[in-house]
Amino acid sequence: MSGSESRREIVLTSAAGSALADVGGPEAATLTYIGAGTALLRYAGFTVLTDPSFLRRGEHASIGYGLHTEREREPAMTIRELPPVDLVNLSHYHGDHFDQVAERELDRDLPIVTTRHGATMLKLKGFQQAHGLPTWETLTFVKGGARLRVTALPGNHRPGLSWLFPPVMGSLLEFHHPAATRPLRIYITGDTLLHAKLREIPRYVPDIDYMLPHIGGTRVAGLLLTMNGEQTVKLMRFLRPRVTVPIHFHDFHVYREPLEEFQRTVRAAGMDDKVRYIRHGETMALEVPPGAAASLEHELVARAA
Repeated sequence: MSGSESRREIVLTSAAGSALADVGGPEAATLTYIGAGTALLRYAGFTVLTDPSFLRRGEHASIGYGLHTEREREPAMTIRELPPVDLVNLSHYHGDHFDQVAERELDRDLPIVTTRHGATMLKLKGFQQAHGLPTWETLTFVKGGARLRVTALPGNHRPGLSWLFPPVMGSLLEFHHPAATRPLRIYITGDTLLHAKLREIPRYVPDIDYMLPHIGGTRVAGLLLTMNGEQTVKLMRFLRPRVTVPIHFHDFHVYREPLEEFQRTVRAAGMDDKVRYIRHGETMALEVPPGAAASLEHELVARAA
């Protein structure tokens, strides 16, 4: 890990408000699910948009090699209906995660945190504030007295055949509210399958509050490309997030495992009490846990030593 990279900071101004008055109380954290991998996370004055996919039902997303997949469900809102957004967190550059609508309608000056491949592709499209993070690197956003640390975690669309697909990253979002004693930690898996490097995460990431796994059992040409219920349950068991909120299901034709199958798998594993479900268009209040915990920054410094 590069020390200079890990200390990078961006001071945000007025996209979604810049003063401490906008930060609100430590309890004011929400998740709004738009569809596919697209969600809004709001806490400590920050508004984060994930994997912006806004194609309409019946439209098609490019997934590479001349292949396309049809959207089968409307997104819960359009880009024009979004609140002011501070930054985008993009797991990878694929057509069902950053589509032609996002390319056309998102502000070209909006900061985007993504893979190095994704940043290169986005800059070619005019998004000059795209920041590529290698695995375990961190970019920090500062707004008033609050901080948001985004750390790239391991991800792999298809272990053994990763060269066929765009590089993927998971993301740890650490929201540091000035009035809170510890950060709110949210882990978004991105489009990954279960693989060995994910087992490094518990060694360096303490106390994951919410995990947002990309489920759906995505299949292209018979290849499984995102976790199904069985793999997600295994990930829950060794990461032990306080709450898991699955996203990335039903929206595109290639998302082959329905949410109901995922729910049956979770129920059979006896883990119902560890999962909360969110519907398209729903906003969920996220509980901010009390107490203090070591910062991931210290863990990553120790890892690099």
